[in-house]
This record gives sequence, structure tokens and C-alpha cells, in this order.
Amino acid sequence: MTKLLSLRHFRLKTRMVLILGFIAILQTGALGHFTIQYLDKVLHEQIGQQAMRVAQTIASSPDVIRAVSEKDSAFLLPLSLKLAQAAQARFVVIGDSQGIRLAHLNPQRLGKSMSDDDTDDNSRALIQGQSYVALDKGSIGWSIRGKAPVFSADGTQIIGIISVGYLLTEVDSIVSRHQLSMIVAITLALLFSVLTALWFANHFRKAIFNLEPEQIGRTFQERNATLETVREGIVAINQRGIITTFNHAAIKTLHLPEDEEYIGRHITDVLPDNGMLDVLESGEHHFDKEIWLHDHNLIANRFPLVQNGVVNGVVSSFRLKNEVDLVSRKLTRIQQYADSLRSQSHEYNNKLHTIAGLIQIGAIEQALNVIGQETSSHQSFIQTIMRATSDSILAGCLLGKYNRARELNLELRIEEDSQMSDIPPALPREQLVSILGNLIDNALEATLHEHGAGGVVTISMSDLGKELIFEVNDQGRGSHRRMKIKSLPAATPLRIKKGMASVFI
Repeated sequence: MTKLLSLRHFRLKTRMVLILGFIAILQTGALGHFTIQYLDKVLHEQIGQQAMRVAQTIASSPDVIRAVSEKDSAFLLPLSLKLAQAAQARFVVIGDSQGIRLAHLNPQRLGKSMSDDDTDDNSRALIQGQSYVALDKGSIGWSIRGKAPVFSADGTQIIGIISVGYLLTEVDSIVSRHQLSMIVAITLALLFSVLTALWFANHFRKAIFNLEPEQIGRTFQERNATLETVREGIVAINQRGIITTFNHAAIKTLHLPEDEEYIGRHITDVLPDNGMLDVLESGEHHFDKEIWLHDHNLIANRFPLVQNGVVNGVVSSFRLKNEVDLVSRKLTRIQQYADSLRSQSHEYNNKLHTIAGLIQIGAIEQALNVIGQETSSHQSFIQTIMRATSDSILAGCLLGKYNRARELNLELRIEEDSQMSDIPPALPREQLVSILGNLIDNALEATLHEHGAGGVVTISMSDLGKELIFEVNDQGRGSHRRMKIKSLPAATPLRIKKGMASVFI
């Protein structure tokens, strides 16, 4: 199993690295391609502008203007070579107003038209008087050329043209050097992206608890289904008090409008005085706490969400208290029934062993007497209970304690004039039998300790007037125990104090 988990984690990490690495390669490659293309374009433009500026500088030289006006090729030819070398250009060509070469790196082309190896007719410079950049193929190959007109000394006439050229092979060599630098930078950026992808994949894997994307989706669906399946209302908030979970059971329990959206709202806007913000600040747990919320009596649990020692959220679950009380009453009845059956089983096993022993020794009459006494005593107690009360929970409690007394070789009696039929429906039965059972258990233990086997515990019940009174008399030191229930407007839990329990309903 561990190997399978390790293999799954490795596959998840490898997949994430490949995906992030592929994205990084695409992004870096696209950015690098754009950068190189942009660099190539910018360098071509810069070299063209440089050629044009050199041509303009040469055209504005007084010596050049004089030599062009006099068509002095002997002066212009060596000058053009020096100027080309100084500007690191491939050539500097000088022509007259008709475009006839006055200076060229190849002396054999002097006196010929500049357009014989150039598709450009030079009209923009010779006619319009403009300086511009052109890309064309000449006798020595493709070149970027900057051209500028040569004006007369008074600036009124165009008397010639200057053409300064840089071969594309030289330009491409410069571009290649810059491209190499860019490729190195792009490669380093790609390596950095891959390392970042590795770190991010590892961090992301820890953040999602080593789950794959499809597992996360399935877990999210299971979580939503679970929230909507449970009968308890569940509400969760984040560190800012914003609701992140609010299931349908919570809406139904609190009788909130079902057509409203609660997730994303602040908890105090939906449930003021909910107590979850206190848990958010203190970080304390609340378990089975009775609260009033939205005019409903609830049993709530509140649990802070702690990450790295910081409380970043709270989850609260709750149910109506009356539902919990109903379950508690059912459990109390089951417990009483189980105690009664256990007591009866233990007692009757002893009786059966006694009867079996009497039969084996031939004491048939004694065995019949024991059977008759057992049946008479038990039936008599049951009839007394039925006359005294019609409440099945109270009757079950008394019958269970009767059987418990029989186990201890004690006798539990109910006074003949006892009457307990008018028990208010609002009185919590589980609390009533809990306290009454506690009083009887104390009386049985006190009697057994002080008197021993054969002791008697007597119960008296009365529902006259507005009080329910239970009196338990035993043969121990605390010989009298009493529980009084008064009928008053307010309701408080049952309580015991110095042998006396009181409840107000």
C-alpha cells in the first residue's frame, strides 16, 4: 500500500512538473521568439537610420558640396573610401544631379548611372529633396542604404546625392551576436522556470494533501453530498467571519428562507449573536452547548479550524434540543428496560436454582411455596404500581428498582395510598426518573450498609394540589429523602440538594 501511495505521489509530481515545464517552455519560447524578431527589426532600423545620418553629414560638408558641383571625382573618390572606413560602412557612393556616379568603391563604375544596379531611381532625393532609407540589391549584394540629397552652397538647388550602405551580411552578423545573448538569457529564464515549476509542484502537492485533480473533484462531491445528507445543521465561516458552508439542514432547522444565498455573506448578517466569532477569537471548543439561536433552542458544537497554530475558521453543528431530548428519553427507556431485564434475569436465575434444589431433594411443598410467594409478591407490586400511576416511564423506573432491591436481598415497598397520575406533560420524564432513581439507589445503598439483608425501603407518592411529592424512607442514616415538584410559571432543570430535589414547571 505504501509503495502504491509513493508511486501515485511520484506520478502526480511528475505530471505537474511536465505540465508546468511545458507551459514555461511555451511562454519562454514565445517571448524569446518575439524578442529576437523585435531585436532584428530594431537593429535593421537603427543601422538604416545610422546610414541615413552619415549620408546627411557627408552631404552637408562644404568640401563635398564644392567637389560635387565641380564634379571633381579625383577628390571625391579617395574621400568616399575614407568616409566609408570611418563610418564602418561598406560603401559611400556619391552622384551628381543626374544620378551619375562621381565616387564608387569600384572605379570602373564611375560615370555610370547609380540606378544600373539599383531598383531605386533616387527620385526622392534628387527630385523631392528627401533623405530616406532603402533596402536593395546592388553589385556587391543586399544592403541597407541611407540616401541624402546634396544641395548647392546657397541651398537652392539639388546638385547631387550621397548613398551610404551597410551589407545585410554584416548587419546579420551584428544581429546574430545579439541573438546569441538573447538565447543565453532565454535559456537561463527557462531553467529558472523549470526550477520554479519543481518548487511549485512540490508546494502544491503538499497543499492538496497529495491528491490528484480527479480525486479532489470526487472528494468535493462527497463532501457536498455528506453535508446535505446529515440531519444536523452545519455552518462554517472563514477567518473574516464570511460563511463558507451552510447546508440545507441548517436552513430547515432555523426556518430560514430557502430561496436566499447564504454562502459569501457575513455570519452576523444571517445569524446575529451566534457565538462563532467568539470561538474564532479564543480558539476554544464548545461541545453539546445549549444555546438560543434565531428563536430556537439548540444543542450546538463549535470547532475551530487551526492551521499552523492560527485559527482560520470555525465549524458549528447543531440540532433542535427537543430532538435531542426525544432521543435521550428513548435511551432512558431502553436503559431502564435493560436494567429491569438484567435484574429480573439475575433474580429468577437464583429462584430457579433454589426451586431446582428443592425439587432434587424432594421438598416439593417448599418448592411450590417459593413459586407461589414469588408470583404473589411480584404481581402485588405490579398491581400497586398500576394503581398508583398511569405513567409508563415512572412505572418502568419503579419496577426496575424493585428488581434491583430483590437482587440486594432488600424489599422495596410502595405505600398503598400513593397516587401519582397527574404528571404535567411539560415535566421532562428523563430528568424525573433520573432523580427519583438516584434517591431510591441512595436509599437502597444506605439500608444495605446499615441494616444488611432484609432491609425495607418505602416510597410514598402524592400529586395533590400543585405539587408532586416523592418521599423515600430507608433504614440507613439518612432515613428520609424527599423530592418536591412545584407548579410555577418558569421552567428550570431538576436539582438535588441535601436529600431534597425540587423542580419548577
